Formats: sequence, structure tokens, C-alpha cells
Amino acid sequence: MAIESRNPATEELIETFEPLREAEISTRLDRAVRAFQDHRKSTFEQRAKAMQAAGRILLDEKDAFGRLISSEMGKTLKSAVAEVAKCASICRYYAETAEDFLADEKMASDAARSFVRYLPMGPILAVMPWNFPFWQVFRFAAPALMAGNVGLLKHASNVPRSALAIEDIFRRAGFAEGCFQTLLIGSDKVEKILRDERVRAATLTGSEHAGAAVAATAGAEIKHTVLELGGSDPFIVMPSADLDKAVGLAVTARTINNGQSCIAAKRFIVHAEIYDAFAEQFVAGFEALEVGDPMEDDTDIGPLAMRQIRDEVDNQVRRSIDAGATRLSGAERMDGKGYFYRPGILADVPESAPAFSEELFGPVAILFKAASFDEAIELGNATRFGLGSALFSEDPSEIERAATNLDAGATFINSMVASDPRLPFGGVKSSGYGRELSRDGIREFVNRKTISIA
Repeated sequence: MAIESRNPATEELIETFEPLREAEISTRLDRAVRAFQDHRKSTFEQRAKAMQAAGRILLDEKDAFGRLISSEMGKTLKSAVAEVAKCASICRYYAETAEDFLADEKMASDAARSFVRYLPMGPILAVMPWNFPFWQVFRFAAPALMAGNVGLLKHASNVPRSALAIEDIFRRAGFAEGCFQTLLIGSDKVEKILRDERVRAATLTGSEHAGAAVAATAGAEIKHTVLELGGSDPFIVMPSADLDKAVGLAVTARTINNGQSCIAAKRFIVHAEIYDAFAEQFVAGFEALEVGDPMEDDTDIGPLAMRQIRDEVDNQVRRSIDAGATRLSGAERMDGKGYFYRPGILADVPESAPAFSEELFGPVAILFKAASFDEAIELGNATRFGLGSALFSEDPSEIERAATNLDAGATFINSMVASDPRLPFGGVKSSGYGRELSRDGIREFVNRKTISIA
């Protein structure tokens, strides 16, 4: 089956690609192995020079790359351009820090000298999603390449042009042939590639189902994996919070990337004392959002990336309302061309409703009322996910307790959850394992080799 690039705002077919055949896949794996043998011997200075060049290409051509992203998956042009610029920042970050992060680490022992040396592993398979088609790839590729590994990208099948553009960026930046390759294949080819002895490890950002499949295969082959899966992030607001700030960030946190972000706030848990005031402003903020052509400057929300995503969100909302949830605003399909879905808010969601337990990957917020801080924390943790979390409060005791007791990979206080190259990123429970970014990220795909000299 051909791989299609289709504009979600117009439903028009942009371009089609034939998937790689088995022989072509094998050729690329061989090329990756050969490239690794040379790349691992390169100096940090040489790698940094190429990585800095990749960052400059991204910045110089950010508008063109932004248009490419928006046309393939529907996010607003302004957010797509910002995504490209963020990718440039991670290229610079690891170009500047990789050598220090991977320097030999002295250890005390009975030996005359002992230390840990961080060595590259080899070809790493990256199975990446469509929602941040450049950022998700670069946050893997920049540390992996700087560590001396080489990358094999299996990107989401609806963003093939983005995948090819990224490969081209690394080639133009000066990385040798085979250091980073895009594999235009369907998901049915992933298992065989992961089982191939030429592939040493894998990273996946995507659904629980996809993560479980990759983890099972990698486990059977004794290969290291990092998984960043779904999220249903709690956004807790207490009476001491700056209400206007909390509401403004709540709207942004739920609708960023058209609501299609793993770390988007999804469950808004508000103390009963301020619940009515928050709800009124929250509804007003959602109703002020402009839905339309993602290429227009005044558009806040573009289409969802694919028809099936829009239909799944709509199905979850309808079943939740049938189960007893109250629709406060929007949360409905829009007529006409494109996969547009009106942003909305649900309240009074019972535990039996899909919106209570499932991740809604679209611009729909779930509003809860909590009688106390303890109940808010309990609601926040009442999910199988554990990616991000946020608390809005000026109470030092609440801040300290949230930092310890919210069961998630990150807790942000008085700000929305966001990824930052300088901070480790990842989740717990069904949100996955392992960490990306910062020092932790570059050390995921290395051999932490102990050296002991008598």
C-alpha cells in the first residue's frame, strides 16, 4: 500500500510514496552498520560541527519547513515554525554539551584506577509520531548522533515528506551517508527490523498499543528501548492560584497543537471554592478560539491530523455524553472539508465514561471539581497514565506535596507542562519508561562501560 501525504485542512492528496521493499531495507541496514563504524570514531568536535550546521539549516529554512509540517498534519503555521526553531535549539544544545555529558566518570574502587566510559551502541531504530513531526525526531537524533550512534527513522505514515526532509537536513549538514536514514515503510515492517541483529536498540513515541508491541519484541531480543506513550495530564487549580493566569494557561495547555499532544493538559481539576469562576472563564476562553485554515495568522486551531483521529475523538465525546457527561462548550465535528473539530469542554464526567479513563487526543478538556487538595491529588492520579502534571497554587505546603505525590514523570508548578532540552523528559505507568533530553537522554543509548585498571 502506498504511503500518502494528505492535507488535513483540505483532504487533498499531496504526494504518494512506494514503501521500501525487503531488499532495500536490508541495504539500508547494511549502510547504517558501515556508517556506524566510521561515525563512532569521529571526534566530538567533528560531530558538533555537523550538528551546529543542522541547526543553522533549520533556522534558515524554518518558514519552508513550517509550511511542510502544516500541510502534512494540520498544526498552525506559527506553531510549526516555532517547532522547527525548537529543533535548532536542541541541535545547538547537544553540540555544546555532549562531550561533557559523556566524559569519562571516575569511580572509587580497590583498583588503582577505575572509571565509566560512555560508548555508542550502533544503529538505533526510532519509531516516531506525526504530532510533532520534526521535534520528536530531533530530540532523539541530536543526542544519538552526538553520542556516536546512527539513526534509522520509521516515521508516521502520514508525514513522509517531513521524514525525508529531516534525512536531507542531516546529509546537508555534513553527516556521512548512512548516519541518519529514513525508512519509508508501514508499521508491519517494524517487528522484523527490530529483530534484526544489525539494529541495537529502539525508541518509540506513540500509542500504548504500539509501545507494548515494540517493548515485547525488544524484550524477546534483549534490546534496550525507550518509550514515550500517551498522557492524560492533570492540571490542578487551588484557591490561592492566580485565577486569570491559570485559566489562560489552561486554554493554551489543552489546545496546543490542536489538542494533539501527549503532554497537553487534559483533565482540569479545580477546587470547589473557585470552580464556578474558573469554569466561566474557561468556557469563554474556548469559545474565543478561532478554528480554520492553519496557514492563516489569526487561526488558533487547525484540523486534526487524520480523519480517523477526528472520528475517534468525536466517538469518545458522544459516548461520554451518553454516559452522563455535560457538554459545557463545543466538542463537536465541524461541517465541510477538512478534519476540523470544534474545541470544547466536558464536565460531570462519570467514571464509566471514556473521557474519564481514556486519552482524548483532540481539543477537548475534561473539568472536575475537587472538595480538597487531597481529593485533587487523588483525582490527578486516577489514571493509568503518568506523563506530566501541573499545579497552580501559592501554598508552599501544597506545592511540596504535589511535587512528591503526583504520580507522573514531571510536575510543573504555576506553568503548563513543556519539554525543554535542559530537563529530562519521560513518564511512568502506561506513559512509558526511560528519559529523553538533558544528560539522561544522551545516556540512554550508550554502553556504560566499566573500566578497572589494577
